[in-house]
Amino acid sequence: MTSLTTIASVFGRIGLLSFGGPAAQIALMHRELVEERPWLSEEQFLRALSFCMLLPGPEAMQLATYAGWRLRGIAGGVIAGGLFVLPGAVVIALLALIYASHGTRPETAAILLGVKSCVVMIVAQALWRLSGKALKGWPDHAAAALSFLGIYALDLPFPLIIGLAALWGALRLPPDAAPMPPPADAGGGRTSPGVLLLWAGLWLAPLPLLWLTGQEMLLALAGFFAKLAVVTFGGAYAVLAYMAQEVVQTHGWLEAPQMVDALGLAETTPGPLILVTQFVGQLAGHAEGWMWLGLAAGALTLWMTFVPCYLWTFAGAPHVETLLARPRLRTALAGITAAVVGVILNLSLWFALHVVFGEVVPLSLGPVSLDLPVLPSFRWQVLPLIALAAILLIWARRGVPLTLSVCALAGWTLGTF
Repeated sequence: MTSLTTIASVFGRIGLLSFGGPAAQIALMHRELVEERPWLSEEQFLRALSFCMLLPGPEAMQLATYAGWRLRGIAGGVIAGGLFVLPGAVVIALLALIYASHGTRPETAAILLGVKSCVVMIVAQALWRLSGKALKGWPDHAAAALSFLGIYALDLPFPLIIGLAALWGALRLPPDAAPMPPPADAGGGRTSPGVLLLWAGLWLAPLPLLWLTGQEMLLALAGFFAKLAVVTFGGAYAVLAYMAQEVVQTHGWLEAPQMVDALGLAETTPGPLILVTQFVGQLAGHAEGWMWLGLAAGALTLWMTFVPCYLWTFAGAPHVETLLARPRLRTALAGITAAVVGVILNLSLWFALHVVFGEVVPLSLGPVSLDLPVLPSFRWQVLPLIALAAILLIWARRGVPLTLSVCALAGWTLGTF
């Protein structure tokens, strides 16, 4: 039996090295869990990844949690998932503190411009890779196009788009489809109601406590990120546009440039990209006037974002093979994946507009709402920085940390002109 100390050591190292987004993180876990030690077979790893893609939340963190659960049950899952997130959370907290104090300095703005220009290319590369895998025919292309138009032009709620996409996928099930036979190593088991009640209670416990103590701002944060945790299908890129819309336009916790900076800085840290929620919460709390409220808000958003990941994973882990054998569930997931491509396209466009142009104004024509750039606010420095990121990422095949560092240095250099 694998010791908890060994699990902590391996997943602590994974947490420290997990730069580059979900694809790089999953590849790192494959090397550690399948190639370097016999903890999971190739088939078990792929089935676990498929299961985690069915769940709301960051699939890489839930994959780590599931692997820990297979090794040592609940304790192993808690340790593996927690250590995958913790290093990045510490870095995000420090970055948010620095940003809140020095984010308006000219040299900081120049460095951030380099980082954000690089992120434009990172998001575009992620969109290209996902579209190649997810869009296999005209129904998938139609779902992606409609989801893009729905969220970009009509401001439809992200949960509604995901629900419609799942329904669209489920209705496409061929009439002769049959359940897949479970593999020989499927195992079995049942989910303990006590475990589910414990994690659901832990997740939602801050809500009544904040209400009783009259912490209205923190209660609003907790409620929003609890809702977000339920609809984060398709990874962080898919939900960020919805989060930006709510955080900036509905609640007014951040301004659009701050939201763009938050995504850029979250790309520089290890761990899941959805740690951007911690950055947003910490800035929102800090804006109320003091540092400790910011730290408390950041910790609260971490709690509301990641504790439900344990709930979803532990609820479904004993039933992985049964779930994946259901054909209608597989086609519903395919519909969601196709729609996510359109949602990420919306995020890419929104983010690029706010990086390339210093000012963007909304335009409403009946039910249609668009963001239009103010042409005189064009930032010429962004184009060579995006080109530099493309050369390093695509042609030279350099990693994300090195590319971000070079672009940050280049942004600082260009900022001196």
